[in-house]
Amino acid sequence: MPGATQSATSDLAASGVEDSLDLDLALGLNKELLRFTTAGSVDDGKSTLIGRLLHDSKAIYEDQLASVRGSRFNRSGGPIDFALLTDGLRAEREQGITIDVAYRYFETPARKFIIADTPGHEQYTRNMATGASTADLAIILVDAVRGVQAQTRRHAYIASLLGIVNVVAAINKMDLVGYSEDVFSRLNDEFLVLSRQLGIERVVGIPISALAGDNIINLSDRMPWYQGPPLLRHLESVPVRLHTRLEPVRFPVQFVLRPDASFRGFAGQLASGTIRPGDALLALPSRRTTRVRSIVGFDGEKPEAFAPMSTTLTLQDEIDLSRGDILVSPDSAPRVSSHLEAMVVWLDAKPMALGHSYLIKHNVRSSRAKATKIRFRVNMNTLEREPASELHMNDIAAVEFETASPLFFDPYKRNRVTGSFILIDPISNATVGAAMIERELVPQTEHSFQDIRAASPEAGPVTAPLTIEDRYRRHGHYPAVIFAGNRLALARSLESALFARGVEVLHLSAAELSPERLATVLSLANSLGLVVILSGDSEESLGKLSWKQLAAEQSMRFSFDLAEHNLPPDDGLAVQAVLALLSAVFLPADGHQAV
Repeated sequence: MPGATQSATSDLAASGVEDSLDLDLALGLNKELLRFTTAGSVDDGKSTLIGRLLHDSKAIYEDQLASVRGSRFNRSGGPIDFALLTDGLRAEREQGITIDVAYRYFETPARKFIIADTPGHEQYTRNMATGASTADLAIILVDAVRGVQAQTRRHAYIASLLGIVNVVAAINKMDLVGYSEDVFSRLNDEFLVLSRQLGIERVVGIPISALAGDNIINLSDRMPWYQGPPLLRHLESVPVRLHTRLEPVRFPVQFVLRPDASFRGFAGQLASGTIRPGDALLALPSRRTTRVRSIVGFDGEKPEAFAPMSTTLTLQDEIDLSRGDILVSPDSAPRVSSHLEAMVVWLDAKPMALGHSYLIKHNVRSSRAKATKIRFRVNMNTLEREPASELHMNDIAAVEFETASPLFFDPYKRNRVTGSFILIDPISNATVGAAMIERELVPQTEHSFQDIRAASPEAGPVTAPLTIEDRYRRHGHYPAVIFAGNRLALARSLESALFARGVEVLHLSAAELSPERLATVLSLANSLGLVVILSGDSEESLGKLSWKQLAAEQSMRFSFDLAEHNLPPDDGLAVQAVLALLSAVFLPADGHQAV
């Protein structure tokens, strides 16, 4: 039966091909996705790096490669100008600069990637902020010849504001400095100091030459002194942030779907959390509670939805919901306030003036707002804070706002979506600022949503005196004392890292304190909700303080003796270990003490 045998063989082969395709598809769908961005000063080689990464990882089609080879815009001097693989605008190719954000997709056997190649010119800082806003990792390039520039610091600062915890310090153009280990070590150390000031958690330095392909896909023989991973291997292995699925539910309503009288659904994208049928939800601003009846996708009902999925919910109760409202976890509601403080990146040529009316676009909800105070502006050369009465283009500053209607928000460090907004000029309709919310500013008669919900509607405004818990809730953390011993550099780095995270922190030297003064300081710290770091130049001066006894007498909620923990000798690594140790100091997302 040769025909039957041939048919059976063909069927088996076809079945094997289908199984193989199904396996490949399943593996592809299960791959993690890493979104990353390039940043740094102009001409540091961002586009060339991305072009080289795409080319060497075999992610470029032959027709694209042929087009680049035949382009009359070639500034590399070689057969391929890799920057042209991402710089597609005519103005970009003519000037040899990146103007707009270029998004590119590629994948390897280990992971899928979406790249945002952002411009380095100061004029296009707004585009860099846009490209970095959804990134899990930032590659910040430093020219090995020119070193760290003001724009490098600005981009690193924006990356820290946007909550990017993984940063690669790519020291580029190593071929122009003879692949010198000393040059790399000096620039890498300089960037590590900058990252500690900004509170960036994880930084990896890699010496590369984007033009020559050194340490991009494989380790380079020209730099045998470098023992770390090449860039692609690091991108394939760095942890991807997935904690948004475990956070409290935040579901902004974008559309109300009513195709007929039998269906009423609420469509939107989950900002955080996981939702299943039967889960209880709280609707804001109506403050009505309900439960999820079903989760509807394009192909039918789903057993669950998790961030950042776009989906449609049907509810068991007929409650009033419209575009701009939000469904949240009842036991972990967001902040509600018309007074807030945010870090602002100003994007417009026209300065921001105090008292001027702007539109705030927060999720899908809009409101009028005005800036009431500029607390400080960041000097990009020194990273020091300086006073300011207005903001100019590309300035970064802490600004206090008053909105016409309350916003439902979380601090940005806890939720990127509900903790950010943009400012729009009401006349030109141009986006003039991007803001990351730091905290609510609570007037004496205004309390958090939980306090308002507990009060009866007839009770009128709450005018109770402020409590210690009110102060803790406003700071977002409890008071604590941290004993750093004689590791003065660690104490200073830790203070900067905590301050960058919005912690009310104070570093004190034992040489300036007596036991009586320390007792007074700890008493005030406990009342105001401060974190105090103690250090000294000698064990003798530290020993006289009896700080543990004084902390116990003042009922400090948390006290940490860093000598009792096996901290790394490197101060940068030690800071990260201490920050993990201090996780219990921070309040839960709802601002209430855990029971």
